[in-house]
Amino acid sequence: MTPIGAPYAPIKLTRRRRIAIQSVLFGVWASGALWLPLHYFLMQNTKFGTAPHPLEPWMLKLHGAFAFAALWCGGLLWGMHIVGGWRSRRRRWSGIAISAFGVLLIASGWLLYYAGGEELRAVTSIIHWGIGLGAPVSFLLHRFAKRLEKRVRRFP
Repeated sequence: MTPIGAPYAPIKLTRRRRIAIQSVLFGVWASGALWLPLHYFLMQNTKFGTAPHPLEPWMLKLHGAFAFAALWCGGLLWGMHIVGGWRSRRRRWSGIAISAFGVLLIASGWLLYYAGGEELRAVTSIIHWGIGLGAPVSFLLHRFAKRLEKRVRRFP
């Protein structure tokens, strides 16, 4: 047993779990990223005016399903990776960034689903998709931080 406060290595995810989590996170990102052009640029012109693209509601439903799975993955990561990673004091800055993006996406997604008022919804929507589109950058920095640190050390 590790003494309280002593650093230890986080439990590494098995390859199967890592692929499953990354697939869910890619799915939530891709479905949201595909929804954007459907919603803003590919509206259908009908004889009654503009209408949403036929795939838009399906993409939103898929995004919601992946988001639900992402919440489950977040719980799995908390128990298997984040607590141990925090104690090991490695890659904290990138882990904090990923966690902060996740919390902001959850909160803004909740507001989009439940909050009333078009002004709040419009602002929340921009915040949600802005953070969502940028979230993979924080994941990539976290995933490859060790390699980046080695490269930075080589160049004084």
